[in-house]
Amino acid sequence: MKKTIIHIVPVVISFIWLIVINHTFNPISLKGPDFLKFYLLLIFGFYASIFALKLFNEAISKTTFYFVISIFLLGIIKLIRGIFLGKPVGFLIMILLLELILILFINLSQLNNKIK
Repeated sequence: MKKTIIHIVPVVISFIWLIVINHTFNPISLKGPDFLKFYLLLIFGFYASIFALKLFNEAISKTTFYFVISIFLLGIIKLIRGIFLGKPVGFLIMILLLELILILFINLSQLNNKIK
């Protein structure tokens, strides 16, 4: 339960920012720069909470993995929408690639901990 609360905090902060600054609940409806600000705030906060848990030698749970996948899918949905609308999506592609690398890094480090 403690881990879930730690992961929910950056998600809530990014959605509060979304509501206060952009006056919407739907991040997919945002235009490019606003969505990138929201998405980067969400990613940095969430991965900071993951690395904080790793710093305290806590195990990464399946709930964390589901959060990571849902954040990644949000970016993929926005990428597909941007491609269909003919918008430039280069920065989002770079962010998604970096996020994919972080997901692999976290999964490999978790696998190494299980082997030891």
